[in-house]
Amino acid sequence: MPLDKLSVNRDGFSSKFGIIAAAAGSAIGLGNIWRFPYIAGQGGGAAFIIVYAIFIIFIGMSCMLVEFVIGRRSQRDVIGAFQTLSPGKPWFLSGWLATVTITLIFAFYSVVFGWTLDYLIKSVLNSFSGMSPNEITSVFGNTTSQIFRPLIYTFIGIALTVLVVMGGVQKGIEKCAKILMPILFLFLIILVIRSVTLPGSSKGLLFLFKPDFSKLTGNTILTALGQAFFTLSLGVGTMVTYGSYIKKKEKLASTVVYTCILNSCVSILAGIAIFPAVFSFGISPEQGPGLAFVTLPNIFQQMFGGYFFGIIFFLLMTTAALTSTISMLEPLVAVTTEGLKVPRKKATIIIGIIIALISIPCSLSFGIMSGVKFMGMNFFEFLNYITANFGMTFVSLIFTVFVGWFLGSKTVKAELSNEGELKVGYYPVFMFLVRFVVPVAIVVVFLSGIGVI
Repeated sequence: MPLDKLSVNRDGFSSKFGIIAAAAGSAIGLGNIWRFPYIAGQGGGAAFIIVYAIFIIFIGMSCMLVEFVIGRRSQRDVIGAFQTLSPGKPWFLSGWLATVTITLIFAFYSVVFGWTLDYLIKSVLNSFSGMSPNEITSVFGNTTSQIFRPLIYTFIGIALTVLVVMGGVQKGIEKCAKILMPILFLFLIILVIRSVTLPGSSKGLLFLFKPDFSKLTGNTILTALGQAFFTLSLGVGTMVTYGSYIKKKEKLASTVVYTCILNSCVSILAGIAIFPAVFSFGISPEQGPGLAFVTLPNIFQQMFGGYFFGIIFFLLMTTAALTSTISMLEPLVAVTTEGLKVPRKKATIIIGIIIALISIPCSLSFGIMSGVKFMGMNFFEFLNYITANFGMTFVSLIFTVFVGWFLGSKTVKAELSNEGELKVGYYPVFMFLVRFVVPVAIVVVFLSGIGVI
């Protein structure tokens, strides 16, 4: 039975573009900009991208569609969804696990958001002017090891996120996404044009796109699978929550396809923007934050117009970070407003304060708390490890098993077909993937993440 009447006064997305912009904004984050291009280049270029695309189509899209089905069918937050769809059964515990997972991710991700804001200000003030490569390299370590400066920018990032989410789904999240996503693509295109016009840029394009199937080892294939899984904001309740805001007339499958295409386009465009410049100046590509906060500031200092393009790059990073943190805060607000009946503005502020408090030891992990270790990792690294390898994978596995085996095939088909109004020829393939292929893939991601395979 349709559940529309359960939430007649519930806020929701007003347009297809708003849905796709918000969902893509959630999926597109800092990892698209600094991680994907590197692992694609190291993993065989176009060969890696082909494998990644296959995993996106068969694993990523299926998982996202699973979460949209749960959300829109229930019209509830990630905990309430299971209480509505399977009352009296313990499935709702996966909603609690998703809530805890996204809380911890939000806390350490906000620290990286803070670094990005800090470097944006540094770029505007031209702070890197006249610095040697070694001096620019030392800036990152000096910045992250301080006590107050990183925290201030972390809190600013959280405050910006709170201000957007306080406005609600339509007037806050959707409105912001409709503005930020076109801006993000504009910044990317500007950087791409500049990068490919540099002398020797072709080497960077070859690094990224020349297919080298000899590099497709078992490890790189697992990396592609993990990237396809984690890049779409799965296993944290965001897509369940966003799915609950999608109107019944919208086509869930096409929304998933457009979102995944946009996410992959950003990753590839980021590679085109970054690596031609890296190779043009004879700098070896470096994985992780070092690429964004060390290598590229070095390049911008050597590039004609580098001051302008440095600002554009960190505006791009800031935009990607903000769209991601917005999608992290909203599921927490939805759980609080719907489950505890706390008004939205009050709930958003309270959660923002909680996240800020948890972010403090994350930020200090690179300074005065660097000696505090958990399983050999600092606090920041530990939260990253447990959320990526346990929280997200377990939640996605439970969500998939619930839709594949327990929700009921008639219910799933009714939701995908908008109560029979749409043809869903893909339905048998989707159910086969959700029941048999996706769970196995998630288990493989988990075992790979903890080092078993």
